[in-house]
Amino acid sequence: MSNKVALVTGSSRGIGKAIALRLAEEGYDLVINYARSKKAALETAEQIEAMGRKALVVRANVGDVEKIKGMFAEIDAEFGRLDVFINNAASGVQRPAMELQENHWDWTMNINSKALLFCAQEAARLMEKNGEGKIVSISSLGSIRYLENYTAVGVSKAALEALTRYLAVELASKNIAVNAVSGGAIDTDALAHFPNREEMLEEARLKTPAGRMVEIEDIVNVVMFLTGDGAGMIRGQTIIVDGGISLLV
Repeated sequence: MSNKVALVTGSSRGIGKAIALRLAEEGYDLVINYARSKKAALETAEQIEAMGRKALVVRANVGDVEKIKGMFAEIDAEFGRLDVFINNAASGVQRPAMELQENHWDWTMNINSKALLFCAQEAARLMEKNGEGKIVSISSLGSIRYLENYTAVGVSKAALEALTRYLAVELASKNIAVNAVSGGAIDTDALAHFPNREEMLEEARLKTPAGRMVEIEDIVNVVMFLTGDGAGMIRGQTIIVDGGISLLV
């Protein structure tokens, strides 16, 4: 699999970076996508190239369909194929429902939901060349339960999970498996934007039945399973990786 290629959106840091590095360890060449953190993206690419893999760095706001098309044109020109697409890039406005404005809603839905649809369309066209492919999105528990200040993001993640089911059916004939992974609270840079960050982390530390918080590697492990041959008959599912905390609500 020396020439297999994977795209991870939002892969300059956090969960996206960890997934990209693991894919490189498994022999994939990588497309590193970022919107703002060019330095971090280049550092990720350097780590991948140090493993002997190729790394293409592409700046693209995945909430913009034209930017998506441009990114996939670069992938096609550089590699001519795509085997794995990890839909990881996420953003959103953390406010109560009654304080949300239209631009907050549009921004969040575009990055977290619309991006999956239009990236998947482009990814599927490249994956068809190989006769197969894997698409995995990163979701969150806010898609199925109330989280404070999480209205826009939670709804966008619920839409992402619904779209995962529709894509799984419609892309099955192309031998493309589509799934999602939903994680519990993880202490990453993204959580710094939550006004109630410390409360969320404390709850996760004290209440997770598994006895510890979810870590980035827990998410990466499940993503890697879903991209492997052993998960071929898992389609349209959202696998929850939360140590059991969602079972308590």
